[in-house]
Amino acid sequence: MSGTTAGALTQHYTLNTMAEDQARAGEEYKLERNSELRFEVDSKSSVQLEMVEGMGEVFGSELAKNKTYNFLPGSKVAVFSFHGCVIKIRGKTEVAYISKETPMTMYLNTHAAMEQMRQKADMEGTRGPRVLVVGPTDVGKSTVCRLLINYAVRMGRSPVLADLDVGQGQIGIPGTIGALVMERAADVEEGYMQTAPLVFHFGHKSPADNITLFNILTSRLAEVINVRSEQSHRVNTSGVIINTGGWVRGTGYDAIKHGAGAFEVDVILVLDQERLYNQLKSDMPDFVKIVLLPKSGGVVERSQHARAEARDSRIREYFYGIRNTLFPHTFDVKFSDVKIFKIGAPSLPESCLPLGMKAQDNKTKLIPVLPTMTLLHHVLSVSAANSPEQNVVETNVLGFVIVTDMDMERSQMTVLAPSPRPLPKSILLVMDIQFMDIK
Repeated sequence: MSGTTAGALTQHYTLNTMAEDQARAGEEYKLERNSELRFEVDSKSSVQLEMVEGMGEVFGSELAKNKTYNFLPGSKVAVFSFHGCVIKIRGKTEVAYISKETPMTMYLNTHAAMEQMRQKADMEGTRGPRVLVVGPTDVGKSTVCRLLINYAVRMGRSPVLADLDVGQGQIGIPGTIGALVMERAADVEEGYMQTAPLVFHFGHKSPADNITLFNILTSRLAEVINVRSEQSHRVNTSGVIINTGGWVRGTGYDAIKHGAGAFEVDVILVLDQERLYNQLKSDMPDFVKIVLLPKSGGVVERSQHARAEARDSRIREYFYGIRNTLFPHTFDVKFSDVKIFKIGAPSLPESCLPLGMKAQDNKTKLIPVLPTMTLLHHVLSVSAANSPEQNVVETNVLGFVIVTDMDMERSQMTVLAPSPRPLPKSILLVMDIQFMDIK
């Protein structure tokens, strides 16, 4: 080996060692007032964060001083400070930078306006604000919802978070819509505490796959939230924050209007699209306030592959926990012990439908499914309905299982479930969504 080559190798090794030592020691970032530290965790490592001075928050959840927070590979994190703080990061990031250009003050002002509406509702004994958050894909709708929820909870409120984004599924899993009464701020590392969520089976990744069913479930979710709100003054005056998907044109726009009507919203927050803002300004009643908000510069546009990975990750979290702290169960289920259905039959021309039946009725029909190998790896929802004679379509679900094996000879299937046998109910609903990587 030549002296030059050996020297280059030594230098390369030294630089690598220095980089590793620096990552272990940590890098300090000084945030001034109203600035934000944004970083993305490397896909093959985790990052530890510690606030050593000042006050800061992650998506509206306050950071404790000198506490170490651990973020998993691929996490995208933003630490904001209204007053200034010093953050230390250990571990490998793909990117890390401080930005002074942030819409956080505007988001805080939006929260302040909502809090005024809650105070008025408290005094008059009326309903708190109902806020629909809309916009195209990847503009930060879920993040804005999380901020508004966390700020409300920190004020002692108990708002309802409703999630209509079937593509990602914040409350249930992808392919569902749901709602959750928020009693505490989201955990900095792990997000929302999932205690007794209300979840409905939709079964597809996009509302476009069955818009009739989607609108029916949206109305049903709004009805149940109304009942829940009437039972608690605190929940009623705290209001509802509704997250939506990124389909904002054509039938998707009609679904937004349907959601606004079903929830009887007072405010619609439009993220980063003037076209949608102006459409809603002309189509919504005068009493609905339409507010245009900018998206954060830290929002990253995701590819279809990244969105599919996020869906898989969400399903994996349901069974194994965010940090693999849950231990799901695998057991056999006899075909005779369950009834499997799919909601919605393929579209037929009007001339082929039975007398008096509309094409829309077909979209909400309960179709029996025979257990075959085609069910392998599909996610199944466990309905809370006791029999098919109940309104299964509009009944909430108790949880989910994945079909991991089919034994046609023994007339049984193997499922992965979050709890041990037996299944709580016998009616199972098939999703289009499959999940194969269960390791």
